[in-house]
Amino acid sequence: MNSKQTVFRLRLSAGLGGLLVAAIVLTSCRGLPVRGEKEARQHVADVSRTYRPTGQKPTLPTLTTNSSLADFLTYALLNQPKVEAAYFDWLASVERITVQRSLPDPQLTFEMDIQDVVTSLMPGLMMSFPGMGKLRAAGAVAAAASQGGYFAFKATSLESAYEVKRTYYRLYFLEEKIRVNRENLGLLQELERLARSQNEVDKATLQDVLRAQIEQERLNNEIVNLEDSRGPLLAQWQAALGIESNQPTPPVPARFESTPLDVPADKWLEQALAENTRLKAMTADVRAAEAAIRLAYKARMPDTSLGFMADAKMSPVLYRPWGTVSIPLWRDKLAAQVAEAQANKRAGEARLTAEQINLAVDVAERAFVYRETTRNLQLLQQTLLPKQRQSLEAARSAYLGGQIDFLNLTEAEQTLLRFNLDEIEARTQRELSLAELSLIMQGMPPAAAGAAGMGISSPGMGVGKKMGGSAMSAGASSGGMGSSGAAMLPGNSAPSPKKMNQGGMNQ
Repeated sequence: MNSKQTVFRLRLSAGLGGLLVAAIVLTSCRGLPVRGEKEARQHVADVSRTYRPTGQKPTLPTLTTNSSLADFLTYALLNQPKVEAAYFDWLASVERITVQRSLPDPQLTFEMDIQDVVTSLMPGLMMSFPGMGKLRAAGAVAAAASQGGYFAFKATSLESAYEVKRTYYRLYFLEEKIRVNRENLGLLQELERLARSQNEVDKATLQDVLRAQIEQERLNNEIVNLEDSRGPLLAQWQAALGIESNQPTPPVPARFESTPLDVPADKWLEQALAENTRLKAMTADVRAAEAAIRLAYKARMPDTSLGFMADAKMSPVLYRPWGTVSIPLWRDKLAAQVAEAQANKRAGEARLTAEQINLAVDVAERAFVYRETTRNLQLLQQTLLPKQRQSLEAARSAYLGGQIDFLNLTEAEQTLLRFNLDEIEARTQRELSLAELSLIMQGMPPAAAGAAGMGISSPGMGVGKKMGGSAMSAGASSGGMGSSGAAMLPGNSAPSPKKMNQGGMNQ
């Protein structure tokens, strides 16, 4: 009896030891990578060396007022949580390739037969094998989806860069608008002195003095509103750099930097179609749908499971191999899986075509805004502003000579203010359209600017449609944070005169 127990224990130990060794060997195995998996991992490694070396955020640039705009863009790219989230989403999609193409884990089994005593004791090992080609097809679907994850990461990075540029230009031109209003306030104070001197010699009434004082009070209030709008813009600037609200407000570059646009105008659409991240992500979706069709056809292949058991109680040892095969019986289900995958592919192709059409329209509209603001800027800087300054000097001389009244003099002053503010607005829109076009050339989806409240996606919002201040209300200037193009910066609050000004421009 003791010898039988010894033999049983030896057999049991040998059987369990063999199963344990088999389990250890199996758990140390590695699957075969599918097509695209090695490339995806190499791509991750290349990007990670710059973006997240050793898996951690690299040292960020030190920001000062003397830092270049490129330093701020680098800081935002490395520090922005939205970019980091898109990066790790991409990494997760790459890891999903290995998960999808790997075999299921093996299973240790254990079975006993018990009557009055244990009559059989059968440890074993079982392994499931999906149908031929199923795992490779599933891995191909995941590999194509990971490409979409990369393009989403790139799009988020470009959108982050655009947010930095957009807020930077708005802050810079806000300071310009405050400067122009302060200069105009000084001009009004000079006009008040003229009105007082004329009133003292009975060549003007006290009404002229009061009108000048009223305009000064209104302009003082406008300057206060503009300065107050700096706070929300600085909060947007801090958010664009990915800095939490409990941290100190970052500095703003003191040196103005325009956005270069090196691509010729006739190549803008071609470049955008070649680089647009949304188109590339949709193309990856189509490839994933094609792989899903192949996977759907593989559903007709049966899955198998194989196992092996040994009865340690039997002498000699009883071995029990076994297996199972699934039966793909429901033909309508299999046909529906294929039809679903084919429909998804056709839907993806249609979305891709629609996006290409929309991109052509978006590029055309933004190119129009750029050309329009450039023309308006040239008109203001080369013609309207010089002539209106001459007109104001002529009106001042005419007022001192008693040839015109004070109302005409203030209208000339207000027209000069409007033209100065329109010039700032034209510069703002031009820089924003330049920044947007340059990033679209690099692959940014055009919708990113619309979501950011650009308001320059429609030709009707061009500066030429509102030159002279008619579309820029005082309400927009107070808030300065609206979503339309006119409210992007605090607008012109000067009232629109009802008659021709001294420069000959119809108001």
